[in-house]
Amino acid sequence: MARRRLNRRQSERVSAIVQRRRERSTQTAQAEADSRAENGLGEAQEGLVIARYGANLVVESAEGGLYACTARQNLGDLVCGDRVVWQASGNEAGVITADLPRFSVLERHGYHGATKPLAANVDQLVIVSAPLPELSAELIDRYLVASRFSGIPPLLVLTKTDLLSTEALGTMESRLGEFRAIGYPVIYASVRRPGGLEEVIAHLKERTSVLVGQSGVGKSSLIDALLPDHKLHIGAVSQASGLGRHTTSAATLYHLPCGGNLIDSPGVRNFHLWDLPPEELAEGYVELAPLAGHCRFANCAHGPEPGCAFRQAVRDGHVSQRRLDSYLQLRSALERARLDRRVR
Repeated sequence: MARRRLNRRQSERVSAIVQRRRERSTQTAQAEADSRAENGLGEAQEGLVIARYGANLVVESAEGGLYACTARQNLGDLVCGDRVVWQASGNEAGVITADLPRFSVLERHGYHGATKPLAANVDQLVIVSAPLPELSAELIDRYLVASRFSGIPPLLVLTKTDLLSTEALGTMESRLGEFRAIGYPVIYASVRRPGGLEEVIAHLKERTSVLVGQSGVGKSSLIDALLPDHKLHIGAVSQASGLGRHTTSAATLYHLPCGGNLIDSPGVRNFHLWDLPPEELAEGYVELAPLAGHCRFANCAHGPEPGCAFRQAVRDGHVSQRRLDSYLQLRSALERARLDRRVR
């Protein structure tokens, strides 16, 4: 007898049934694997993620011990600063079984719309600049936008001030004074001058901070000065993880002698805002946010149109022309990025 051939709809229905059975089988197998993995685990306890490299994490126990841990698949992306529930599974090893709520998260926004967490439970975003490479006020603007949308207060730090003459320092203070005038804290530091880090240390105390800034501004020197033993810490993390030198390029949380924490993450070296809706960008500029929606025309491009609240604020001296130009340039870049994503 010839086999009866299925029509397209019947074939699709059979395929759907087979797919559902496969999914149920996979879920059952995963549940059984989780159950087997948890047999013989130690008592559940809270810990702090202090390093991440791929799927591997190092968790610090309440007693200060370091444990190489894996995480259950349903927990998503865990990063430095995350508080977790974990259970020991052997000598200096463990399994993360739950994540605890975050009060803040710093994310990197990809060009194609994906977001990736970089650090969790952060109290402060430390934006580091230097006289050389030349200070980029526009890059600082972008970090400040990220700070505002993530709800993480920023701190602006100018390093290498020992290299500046009195006149050059005055010029830098004038440039950074633009940010101080709109409410952002700005401090000047030097790792080579006695007492050059006292104000930085005072701002880091009892906080969890993340360092951001372009290459060459002195972040590594700052870490060396603030954490004389951080290379020993890296060695301890490497030993705990079993991955040796590969952990030196991982995101890592350090405990500061002053009582705070410092997170150094390779992810913040390429920091973008590509998936931020252009129409929401004004909320990221502290002085423009109250003016949003107050232009005469709802679709105001903040150019030559009459009744532009942004340009009137510039004329009145409440907004700097440079900051408005920075906003317009960044908004244009976000609009191009959104258009590119739609075309793709």
